[in-house]
Amino acid sequence: MELTLLLFVFVMAAFLGFELIQKVPSQLHTPLMSGSNAISGITMVGALAAAGTMDSSLGKWLGLAALILATINVVGGYLVTDRMLGMFRKKDR
Repeated sequence: MELTLLLFVFVMAAFLGFELIQKVPSQLHTPLMSGSNAISGITMVGALAAAGTMDSSLGKWLGLAALILATINVVGGYLVTDRMLGMFRKKDR
């Protein structure tokens, strides 16, 4: 029952995330990325909890996969934000 609920939440989060990103104008995408890093940090905590509390090996593997994907999202978000902020810095000549 727990695994079914976790899979349902995962599928719904993926679907809603995809739909929301499609509707964001390109000018707002990068600034919103920095704000979503905090949400991805919460996702990492949830993935750790899911991987640590599941009794089945499938649940542990899904928790590990969620942790890896959330980590990639956080790191990528910070890299994109840093690159965006770098465009506004004065260049030394």
